[in-house]
Formats: sequence, C-alpha cells, structure tokens
Amino acid sequence: MEINYKTAGQGDYVFLLHGWGANIDLFKGLMEVLSARYTVVAADMPGFGGTAEPPGPWNVDDYTDLMIEFIAGFKPGRVILLGHSFGGRVIIKMMNRDGLPFEVEKIILTGSAGIRPKRSLQYKLKVASYKIGKAVLGLAPVRWLFPEALEDFRRRAGSADYAAASPVMRQTLVRVVNEDLTGLLGSIRAPVLLVWGVNDTATPLADGLLMEKIIPDAGLVRIAEAGHYAFLEQPFVFHRVMKSFLRMEDL
Repeated sequence: MEINYKTAGQGDYVFLLHGWGANIDLFKGLMEVLSARYTVVAADMPGFGGTAEPPGPWNVDDYTDLMIEFIAGFKPGRVILLGHSFGGRVIIKMMNRDGLPFEVEKIILTGSAGIRPKRSLQYKLKVASYKIGKAVLGLAPVRWLFPEALEDFRRRAGSADYAAASPVMRQTLVRVVNEDLTGLLGSIRAPVLLVWGVNDTATPLADGLLMEKIIPDAGLVRIAEAGHYAFLEQPFVFHRVMKSFLRMEDL
C-alpha cells in the first residue's frame, strides 16, 4: 500500500500519527519544532489525506499492523511516538504487541482516543431510533419510492465524521469507535506524556485523567483554553511542554 508521508530533520526518529478525519498537514508546526533535533516522519493513514482508502472496512489492528510495517521500513532502532486522537488508539495497540521491530523510547498522547464513554439513556434511545429508521428506509419498496431518503437520514442522524465518510470508511469508523482499549493501558511500558485541552469535548479530560491513573509511567499536562486540537490552539504552551519532556529546552 502506498503511504503519503513527509519527513524533516536529522537524528533519532519521531513518528507522528494523526487523528480521524485529519492528515499530516496539521502537524506542520510540530514538525518544524521537532526537526531541530530529530528525524520527524508524519504519515497519512489509509483513508486520509493523500493515502488511499483501505481495500475494505478496517479495524484498529489493521491500522496498527500497517503502521508497524511502515515504521520498521525506516530501520529506526529507537523511536518516539506522538499520537493525536485516533493516532493514540493505534499507539496504544502498538504498545501491546510482542516483538516490535523497534524500541519505543517515549510516547506523547494528546487528546487520545481509546476509552469508550459511558452511554446515557438518551444516547441509547437515539441509537435505537436511528437503527429503526435505517431499517425502515432500507426496505426495498421504500428505497424504490424514495431512493435518496436513506442517505439523507444517515447524514442528518450520524456524526459529522460519519456523514463525511465514504461507505468503506463509515464501516471502519464504527469498528474503531466501538472498541474500548482501557484494558490495554496498563501494559504500556514506555514513559508517556499526556497532553490534554481542558475544553476537549471529543475525548474529554476525564479520559486523560483515567489514562494517567492506569498507564504505569505517565504524566498529564492540562492546557487551558484549548480543546481537542491543543497543539494547534495553544502551540506555544504545547511546544514548551513537549520540548521539556524530550529534553529539548535548550533549542
């Protein structure tokens, strides 16, 4: 599979893994900072940016397999991993694999996904209504009479990510978000820096607090006046925190 990626700098390797619906362009600022000391590699995962969709619906393990192979192709020895949102899911899975072909020195997770939220009764009722509506609109007579109704219903009832996705990526999204990785956090053995926007609504601060509690060697930094994209919303603070963790304060 051809992967669209960018590299910058020289030195030990840092690999950047983006979130769902994002691409490597969002990492421009991080690449500029990190490339002062490291070889930085940012890759568009399948279905995003300049990389084609997977051949069929994938789950997190499929993305993890590919990214392990991609990273190993650089023959890096030791690496630092940074993951945002969905990229964090992939890193959590990766750190639970035996026999990785490289050593993970440090990890930075920002607004990382992986903890399945507790669903309210209102949410469950909404899901049930959606399933009923989809089943009715999917009936052959209804589709014959109203061919656009099912797609319109999906766009209105689903999330923004779901509505924007192709059929393959919609099925992939469902497989991804329904997997709870909480039970894997305790197996992460590398030092982990957790950076969270206090106003994050996609992956709330409570997720970061729980990750800090479960991951053996983890510390959480909260960034005020920032949401899910703390590294874009408060870049100065984010960069200072990151450089301190990586011992780049002199740069």
